[in-house]
Amino acid sequence: MDEELGRVFRAEHGRVLARLVSLLGDLDIAEEALADACLQAVRRWPATGIPEHPAAWLTTVARNAAIDKIRRERSLAGKLALLHPETVMAHTLTPPDTGEDDIPDERLRLFFTCCHPALAQPAQVALTLRCLAGLTTAEVARLFLTSEPTIAQRIVRAKRKIRDAAIPYRVPARTELPNRLPAVLAVLYLLFTEGYAATAGPAQIRPELCNEAIRLARVLHHLLPDQVEATGLLALIVLTDARRPARLDADGHLVTLDEQDRPLWDRSLIAEGKQLVVSALQARPPGPFALQAAIAAVHADAPSSEATDWPQITALYGLLARTAPSPMVELNRAIAVAMADGPAIGLRLLDQLQDTGQLARSHLLPAARADLLRRLGRTTEAIAAYDQALAMVGNDTERDYLTRRRHQIAQPSKDPRHDTR
Repeated sequence: MDEELGRVFRAEHGRVLARLVSLLGDLDIAEEALADACLQAVRRWPATGIPEHPAAWLTTVARNAAIDKIRRERSLAGKLALLHPETVMAHTLTPPDTGEDDIPDERLRLFFTCCHPALAQPAQVALTLRCLAGLTTAEVARLFLTSEPTIAQRIVRAKRKIRDAAIPYRVPARTELPNRLPAVLAVLYLLFTEGYAATAGPAQIRPELCNEAIRLARVLHHLLPDQVEATGLLALIVLTDARRPARLDADGHLVTLDEQDRPLWDRSLIAEGKQLVVSALQARPPGPFALQAAIAAVHADAPSSEATDWPQITALYGLLARTAPSPMVELNRAIAVAMADGPAIGLRLLDQLQDTGQLARSHLLPAARADLLRRLGRTTEAIAAYDQALAMVGNDTERDYLTRRRHQIAQPSKDPRHDTR
């Protein structure tokens, strides 16, 4: 029962909290009320069973808890209006010159609301992912390539600034959306990233996060069809998600891109994504999501890893590195260079990236180095790199993959399927 409760809480937390913020207009009160509701669920559900609609149950109980709290603390006169949620909705969430129909999805409305320009964009994104998307602090930290304490402090400071500056949780007018769009796009991209490659736990893929990110990206693209980066984001995640059916084998083992059974890829998503890429690349210069979508489209066109146009991918990564530099872009560029020009050249780029220390918290860099060292026949160094990656990886499926790879070079098999050079 404890495992089932945990699953329900993880699945519903972000959506319920977003609904509570929209009802109550205060993130701190909404979080406290939801915590009370979850505590009541832990006490009641083992005896009564999980309700048919757990999100509705949690929302109702949390809302009632918030109202009770306000009634007990009448000295907080400024918050007595919370006793009338419909008044709060009218005065704090919907400005006179717009309506909620401007953003036809409640959760997306709250994402735009939380991405307030008074906060720095990293704070906007971290706060939204943690509080409204329902990711844990550890998951947000992994996505930002930083530590949990750093993310926790960033979120605390953002909430304090909202409180001290009396920033209202108000749905922005349509004219304000473009200014907040980059942060919302980052939220959706990172939400999808966590769904496609989970930080920790037994599952490599969290379909509910992938599906929600794609759903919201579709709503956003429909809402802002002229925003090419919204188009680029949707193209990128549908092209990436098209590969989902081939990412795990029948036994649940991770299958890397070069080894995937490409006929399993979702051709309808690929067709949709390629059409979107054409529109996204109309901007001059193209934006980061459009460039990443173009890279995904090149992969989608290739019948095999060997037949992939790696020079084109390398060139696109070079352009992306100039447009939106980041250590993850450099990591992927080095891997593409290794495929186009040989593992020795790619390894030199990875070693340069390692010297910067920018990916010191990620297992992906030592895992990539291990693979190139394996391809170069430098077995002892490859094993050491695999060990380094294994010490850092949090996801069980990825750990299993790295363990199998290490075992294959430590004890070479005669099975030709194990030779992926």
